[in-house]
Amino acid sequence: MSGLPDFAPEPEDSRYDSENSPAGSPVVENRALDRHAPEIELHSIDAEEIRAQDMEFKVDRTVTPSTFAPEPTRRDQPVLAVSVTVPDRDLIPPGEEPPSEPLLAWYSQPDIEPPARIPHMGHVLLLCLLAIIGLLGAGALTQGAIHLHLLGISSVKQAVDDVRYTLGSQAAFYLTTFIGCLIVFPPVWGKGFFAGIQWRAATALRLRWRLAGAAFLCFILAIANGILLPGPPDTPIDRIFRIPGAAWLLFGFGVTLAPFFEEMAFRGFLLPAICTAFDWASEHFSGNRPRWPDINGHPRWSLSAMVVASVLTSIPFALMHAEQTGYSLGPFLLLVCVSFILCWIRLSTRSLASSVLVHSCYNFLLFSIMLAGTGGFKHLDKM
Repeated sequence: MSGLPDFAPEPEDSRYDSENSPAGSPVVENRALDRHAPEIELHSIDAEEIRAQDMEFKVDRTVTPSTFAPEPTRRDQPVLAVSVTVPDRDLIPPGEEPPSEPLLAWYSQPDIEPPARIPHMGHVLLLCLLAIIGLLGAGALTQGAIHLHLLGISSVKQAVDDVRYTLGSQAAFYLTTFIGCLIVFPPVWGKGFFAGIQWRAATALRLRWRLAGAAFLCFILAIANGILLPGPPDTPIDRIFRIPGAAWLLFGFGVTLAPFFEEMAFRGFLLPAICTAFDWASEHFSGNRPRWPDINGHPRWSLSAMVVASVLTSIPFALMHAEQTGYSLGPFLLLVCVSFILCWIRLSTRSLASSVLVHSCYNFLLFSIMLAGTGGFKHLDKM
């Protein structure tokens, strides 16, 4: 897996454990670069973490340990007020120049809680509500097209059997839901929609070759799965492919709209929401304080939360495609494994665009081998 991103999920954080924190280890306070942030938004990190991320920092002045009390720390740790310059251009909004001044450090107060982690389960429920509205809207558009006899279709039964209508209604469902998300979530989150789901396209672009390696790994898994655990010979998706013209429509849909909206729902909302819910429950039962965001303002979760969330995200993701593959075991296990990789990419890079890119490349490889094996989708009986 040398071609994969050299990332791993963050381990359990013990930097605030008095037994694990080395004496004299400085604790640094940093205010995340967020132009829409509250007046005081604090984040506690180790000086070593700053050095590890190649960030520039300087000590402004040292204060007494009693000034710092947001989380349990060693009372003999020196506390530093610092200015931090983050060389991550993902933090800079498109079209804006990097700030000339370094990020301003703030002192913490004992009664200040970390900012809310988003998306959480309440936001997932709100997404489900928007999806229901989108489904109703797509149904209304489909009924209108049937009423107008669009593409020669005059009944619901004909529309169900026509791949142009099925893909068109699904695209309308996705797009209507997405428009609702763009309208509803920014005021709820107090930030842009893509910032809230950690889109971070620049990260995906920077890691594009490693992400392509991850997509190729998924493709190799699919080939091995087809040999070791082949599915039934005549599944619903196979029958759709044999409809004239359907293969090219599925190709286009499968490498564009489908990866984006599936990743948005499963890795953009459900995965981080389960991570947050798991850690929230753990913190309330154990009495631990919530984790502060990382240096870029991204939520941080425990390793156990990320593992559990990956499992609970991958199972419904595989079940969503189960009908297309005739509910066979082999394709189901493949989809679970592919979903694990997509979850790992999303969590390790903190970029939803990265998992979308891997998903899209994986689908492209699958369609490409089908394209080559059927002579440009002309001999679908060879599938």
